[in-house]
Amino acid sequence: MHLATASLLSLQDEALRSGRVALLCNQCSWDFNEGRYLFEILYERNMLHRLFMPEHGLFAELQDQEKLDLADFYSCLGLEGVDFVSLYGSSEASLSAPLEKLKDIDAIIIDLQDVGCRYYTFVSTVYKLFQSLKKHGLNIPVYILDRPNPAGRQVEGTLLSKEYSSFIGVSGLIHRHGLTIGELCSFLHSSLNAAFPLTIVPYTFDSNYTIPVQLPAAGSSFVKTPCAIYPSPNIPSPYTCLVYSGQCLFEGTNLSEGRGTTRPFEIVGAPFLREFHHFNRKFGFRSWNDSMNPVSSRGALLRMLHFIPTFHKYAGELCYGFQLHLNGKPYHSLEHSLRMIRMLASELNDFKWRQGVYEQGNDRIAIELLAGDRTLLDYLNGKQSLNHLHAALTEGEEEWIKTVSSFTIYPEKLFRVNRELMISG
Repeated sequence: MHLATASLLSLQDEALRSGRVALLCNQCSWDFNEGRYLFEILYERNMLHRLFMPEHGLFAELQDQEKLDLADFYSCLGLEGVDFVSLYGSSEASLSAPLEKLKDIDAIIIDLQDVGCRYYTFVSTVYKLFQSLKKHGLNIPVYILDRPNPAGRQVEGTLLSKEYSSFIGVSGLIHRHGLTIGELCSFLHSSLNAAFPLTIVPYTFDSNYTIPVQLPAAGSSFVKTPCAIYPSPNIPSPYTCLVYSGQCLFEGTNLSEGRGTTRPFEIVGAPFLREFHHFNRKFGFRSWNDSMNPVSSRGALLRMLHFIPTFHKYAGELCYGFQLHLNGKPYHSLEHSLRMIRMLASELNDFKWRQGVYEQGNDRIAIELLAGDRTLLDYLNGKQSLNHLHAALTEGEEEWIKTVSSFTIYPEKLFRVNRELMISG
């Protein structure tokens, strides 16, 4: 049995054996030793009463922002008597577990794979669950099966103020947090001053079911990771997590962020970028990666390409753009993507910010919620200098590390990329 699962089930807690346990999970909650899902293991032991599901559904079968209101099609799983509840429905109220779905359970188990960024809605789902428990005065014990952060211990960004908070950003969180989901939940539990018991079940790598994945990440040639299951449709690999903190900002523009391709967030482009391929010659650069090019970076290379998304923005249309390739040197994804977007916004007549309501809980446009900081937004709109941007990032990252370091439970330290390593040259 998977070590985290075994550790959980070995706990001498009567609440876990009452037969009235709720599980918040998706398809990543799979035990590679058992060859089964955790919900199957709990059901077999007569422990499972309710199954909560985050965005994308139980098997990550739904695309981003697709609402799941009825969970009837999970009846084929044969889990008789188990109540399936979506925590990502059409209404804002559906994002929080209602009292009637909490008052009849004795324990909650959470087994979700986070990807290390505040935009990723699984953290918001957990946070709203915590808020519901506190609101209703329920002291139900919560158990987090911890998992490695595929984005590692690197920290990027600024702390989100309340005015920009939404379901894609809990107030007070930084863009790239560097914590495991268990550590982050400990911080959120503390910030809420919650009374319900919280137990973090630490992860332990089982060498029989661990694979070395080569990732071009700063400070490490190889990263051990459990046999990977993609947590959502557009996070296909651990590599995606290393660029997500920056590249997700392209969702706030009218450029494709690569959804509808096999490499989302690594690929960016649009039909109107055709003439932009001549940008380098216009300004005398040899390539996108010329050290003098304003979009170059020491830690990444841009490769020009053409692509046709099969869905999402520009589905079926030929797009011109680039793919981002990390090269193993220190890299600050957020800073690099901010510089790329600023340059594209200033040089392209067809460039636009994505309009309309982006996420439930806040009426601001997408780029405001994603950037979540006035200095970053002013930089994108040409109103702040790169020096001001770097100063804001430095301040935010140092403050975050100071704030959350006491919540870390593993030996690896949180770190930030020094300013002088951010830009090529």
